[in-house]
Parts: sequence; structure tokens; C-alpha cells
Amino acid sequence: MSTYVYGIASASHPSLPEGMGGVGDPPNPVRLLKEGDLVAVVGEAPEDLRPKRRDLLAHQTILAEAGAGGCVLPMRFGNVAPDDDSVLRVLSERSGHYGERLRALDGKAEYNVKANHDEEAVLHVVMAEDAEVRSLAEANRQAGGGSHDDKLKLGEMVVGAVKAREEIDAAALQQALEPQAASVATGADSSGWITNLSFLVDTATADRFIAAVEEFREANPHVQLRVNGPLPPYSFVEPGPADHAQDGAGQTAGTAVE
Repeated sequence: MSTYVYGIASASHPSLPEGMGGVGDPPNPVRLLKEGDLVAVVGEAPEDLRPKRRDLLAHQTILAEAGAGGCVLPMRFGNVAPDDDSVLRVLSERSGHYGERLRALDGKAEYNVKANHDEEAVLHVVMAEDAEVRSLAEANRQAGGGSHDDKLKLGEMVVGAVKAREEIDAAALQQALEPQAASVATGADSSGWITNLSFLVDTATADRFIAAVEEFREANPHVQLRVNGPLPPYSFVEPGPADHAQDGAGQTAGTAVE
């Protein structure tokens, strides 16, 4: 069977969840593959692997158990290599990269921050800041709503102003939070969010990061934030063993557990 990869750790890691039940129904036991100074936390990959809640939680639990005892490079859900030998080969070939990542991520966690606009509140901001939009809106109001062309022009101007505001607020959010993080990664675009950022944060100073989030929230009430963390630092690990496995057999069956 194919090999499911949960994460990578140092061979000196004091407590890895060997024998615990992982993904699959019934749960496939977790095994350890050691190569040099590294060890991969793996198990057998179910043939019908899908991002079901049961398997997502099993993946998350294995990483939480492993991470409690020391630094682990977490793989995203669905990281599957053709077999154990493929994983061992990649560990050997990429030992320098994984060793560097283990050192860089030790004592750190990921915080994912997504932002969008409160539609009514951002309109007030746009009206207050853009004199041209404000003037046309007032002219239309005094004209009983304005002509069809005037209404269309105002709508286009508002859409453009809000779009420009999205870029301003996305940049301002990153600028406000980046000083409290060791690194930042841009996540995939998704509908409804003006920005999707992941921050690598030292767990010893995570309270400063959260304080910076709250400070930004209070200063920008038209921006709605969703903060998810602390998380395993998924965004700062890739690529994983399955991505380097030969014969094109590496595959991703799901997304990061958050």
C-alpha cells in the first residue's frame, strides 16, 4: 500500500506517537521511518482516502501528539508517497532542507489571519475619504435619485473605491502584524476574503501577536478578521516527501487541517 506521511521530526525527538491509530477505517497504526538524523511519522494510506471529518481529526491528533514533545514538520492532509522506500529516499536527499526547517520552526506556530470588509461600514469609509464619490452621491440625492446614467456612474465609482480600499487594508494588515512574526506566507485566494495570510509566530511571544491583531481590529472597525491558531506551521514546511517522490505518485488528497 501507499505510505501516508503525517510529519517529519528529528531522530532524537523524545516522544512520537508510534502505534497510535491514524487515518483509515479502522484506523491504521502510526509507524516511524528513520533515515540518518530524521524520522518520518507515517502509516498506511487508505485506498479511498478523502478529507472526511474522521480522518482530518486523526491527522490533526497525530500531529498534536507529536508536536507536544518537540518540533515536527507537519504535512498537509493527504500527503501520500508511493511506498516507504520513497519516503526514506527523500529524507536522505532532502536531509539538509528538513534539518534547516526543524531548526527554524522549533518553538513556533502558525496563525492564519483572513480579512474581509463589513459592507456597510466600508461604504461609510469610502464616502468619508473620497470627495468625488461623496459629491456625486449628494447630487443624486438632491435630484431625487439621479438619472440612470448618474446612478450607474456612482455605482461604478463606489465599486472602484471599495476595491482600492481592499488593497489598502490588506497591505495595512500585513504591515501591522509582520513585525510580530518570524515569517509570513500568503495563502490561496478565496471568495469573500480581501486577504489570507499565515504568520509564523514564536510561541513565547504569541500574546504580542494577538495584541497586534486586536489593535488593528479596534483601529479598523470596517475590517472583519478571522484568526485561526496556534496551528502546526503547515505554510512554512512544503514541499513534503510525497511532492518529491519519483514516478509522479505523490499526491494531495485534501487540504490543511485548521
